[in-house]
Amino acid sequence: MQFVNKALARRLESCEEMPQVLYARVFQKTRPEIGAAEQEICGGHMVFAGLGSPIGRATGTGLDRPLTPEDVDQIEQFYRERKAPSQVDLTPLHSPEVFEMFKERGYAIAELNNVLFRKLENGEEFAPPPACEIRRSLPEEAEAAGAIVERAFFPDGAPEAFRGLITPLYEMAGGLAFVATIDGQPVACGTGLVIPEHKVFALCGAGTLAEFRGRGLQTALLRARMKAALEAGCEYAVVVTQGGTISQRNAQRLGLRIAYSKVTVIRQMS
Repeated sequence: MQFVNKALARRLESCEEMPQVLYARVFQKTRPEIGAAEQEICGGHMVFAGLGSPIGRATGTGLDRPLTPEDVDQIEQFYRERKAPSQVDLTPLHSPEVFEMFKERGYAIAELNNVLFRKLENGEEFAPPPACEIRRSLPEEAEAAGAIVERAFFPDGAPEAFRGLITPLYEMAGGLAFVATIDGQPVACGTGLVIPEHKVFALCGAGTLAEFRGRGLQTALLRARMKAALEAGCEYAVVVTQGGTISQRNAQRLGLRIAYSKVTVIRQMS
């Protein structure tokens, strides 16, 4: 069993850091009215992708070098300028002094998530999918695939900030998208991002239409993405989930294990 140190944690955290950075860059071109921005800070990045968006926080910071009060000042100024709350991801690999610093500044916990990972072995064989077709998703299917994921999580309609979040993955270098089809119709989607500088693969948005759940489609999509990640030269597959979810269960069935739990802390900027 591999020991998770700061160096490995830094690689794992890139799986939330770099997708956000690339989202901001895509939004700068396609949705300039949002005012999306990304900036390096303390070995990681801080990202803004619109008010109320689930994308947009400081991630990957303080693992290559200590996170200082001056760094946090810069993070807070970045979000204050955009009238957004300051949000930062912290892991158990950050020192107690870092947690105390955020506590003293009045930060609260916004999210608690599990980071799971799995080493990808050369020559590894992935079991075939169930009675359906698993294939790479075509660029012209981006909106349809996104609609599948939105319907999976929001049967009554996704909030505005959560709409159209799959489509940008089709425009990112290293983005991978797969669909599961039954009778020729896409009924499930799974996406991911190759992060070559860290040789890791981020397992991103995925969903299955309600009437097609329980058939092993997400497990098959996980296998297909991990196979593609291995072929792309990745050493690890990584996924971030909430605890006790079906997503976590599916990942653990394929050998991903919890590296650590991490928090996103938040402070409203005045």
